[in-house]
Amino acid sequence: LIQPPIMKALTSETERKIRMVQLRTVSKREKILFPVVLLMLVALLLPDAAPLLGMFCFGNLMRESGVVERLSDTVQNGLINIVTIFLGLSVGAKLVADKFLQPQTLGILLLGVIAFGIGTA
Repeated sequence: LIQPPIMKALTSETERKIRMVQLRTVSKREKILFPVVLLMLVALLLPDAAPLLGMFCFGNLMRESGVVERLSDTVQNGLINIVTIFLGLSVGAKLVADKFLQPQTLGILLLGVIAFGIGTA
């Protein structure tokens, strides 16, 4: 919804038709070491962000290791949908319109949309 108009405005049609090729194949060892090293660096530099990034790294490690294939498939498909629904329901149940529709909250949402658009560019 937000990205296509921005991408069309900033690129020509010939640029959008360019097909990218993979420069090199990434080894299995690199795919497994990356989340481990990343999590160690984040835990040292930004300890407050370690739990959140740790879950991302754990999911990546599960997928790349290939040892827990069924668990990885469940997490990627069914479980993420269920968790998203429960999260939306729990946040929505606690949300009151007079608290949400304030200029400060709407400003934060607008800043998020602007940041997303800038990130796309």
